[in-house]
Amino acid sequence: MISEWFQRVGSSVPRGFSRYFILELLKKTPHTGKEIIDYAVEQSNGIWKPSPGLIYPLLGRLLDEGLIEETKDGKYQLTQKGKDTAEDVDKVNDIVKKQLEVLFRLGNVGRFVALDLLEKIAAMGSILSSNFANMTEDETKKYKQFLESELKKVQEKEIKKKSKKIEIE
Repeated sequence: MISEWFQRVGSSVPRGFSRYFILELLKKTPHTGKEIIDYAVEQSNGIWKPSPGLIYPLLGRLLDEGLIEETKDGKYQLTQKGKDTAEDVDKVNDIVKKQLEVLFRLGNVGRFVALDLLEKIAAMGSILSSNFANMTEDETKKYKQFLESELKKVQEKEIKKKSKKIEIE
C-alpha cells in the first residue's frame, strides 16, 4: 500500500506523512529508528530517504504523546493508544476512499475534482492525524459523526443514481 503511494506521488512527501508512515509500519511489528529509515528507502525505491533528523525527533514526539513505547531492545512499538489512533486514521481513510471512488466514477470531470480534492484531503488529513492524539473525546466523536454522515449522503446519492431509468423513444 505504501509503495503504491510512492509510485503515484514521487518524491513530494506531504507534511505529516512521516508520522502516518511510522504508525502504519509499527502496527505490524516493532522497529528501530534505523529500520524505519531503511524501510522507507526500500519502499520508495530510494525516492524518499528520511533523515535521522526527521525520524528520531518524530519518534520522540510519538513517545511523548503516548502513541509508541520503546522496548528493552531499542525498538519502538505501538501502545494501545497508538493502536486506537492508527485504527481511527484507517477508518477515516476508508471513508475518504469510498467518497473518492464515487467521484472517480463521474468521469474525467470527476477525476479532476477528485484529484484536487484528494490533495486537499491529504493535507487536512495529515494535520488531523498529527493532532488526533490531542483531540478530546467529544471532538473525536463529532468528527467521526460528520464523516459518517457525509459518507451516508454519498451512498444515498449513489443508490438513487443506480435506480434512475433512462427511456429513449
